[in-house]
Amino acid sequence: MKRVVLTFGLISGAILSVMMSITVAVAEKIGFDKGVIIGYTTMVLAFLLVFFGIRSYRETVGGGRISFLRALSIGLLIVAIAGVIYVVTWEIIYFNFMPDFIDKYTAQATQDLRNSGKPPAQIEQELQEMNRMMTLYKNNLLVNFALTFLEPLPVGVIMTFLSALILRRREPKERLARGLPDLQN
Repeated sequence: MKRVVLTFGLISGAILSVMMSITVAVAEKIGFDKGVIIGYTTMVLAFLLVFFGIRSYRETVGGGRISFLRALSIGLLIVAIAGVIYVVTWEIIYFNFMPDFIDKYTAQATQDLRNSGKPPAQIEQELQEMNRMMTLYKNNLLVNFALTFLEPLPVGVIMTFLSALILRRREPKERLARGLPDLQN
């Protein structure tokens, strides 16, 4: 299991890292909103490797069978490895090459919020919350790590859950005990 998880986790993490590096570098030119769309599209594509990782485990280690829970655990481990690689890449980019990225992003988000047409009191409340979060993000490495890890996590969990549902194959005895035909013969 270690080999499958590491292989697919590292490949998925590499895809996330390369695409994030490219997207962050051009985010100001294309706009932060388009950068987010590209980023999450990349995450979906990178987390397709969860599907292939679970399938690889099922075929090579599981003898063509895998339970939902085993598939789920393999997928989540792949997502965790890819997520850690994503975070490490971001930390390197952020602290070494783009320390002003959050300030630029916050300025753009502030402008978007002011142009949103929301009531002034609501805008001020949201600005205060955003500034509080950005201060935490900039000054606390643990918060920075956690928030960055949370970016790809929902996409990875959804892809894992769907892959586990699609790829699960029960043992023939379980199928027969439930009154279902043995599909392996």
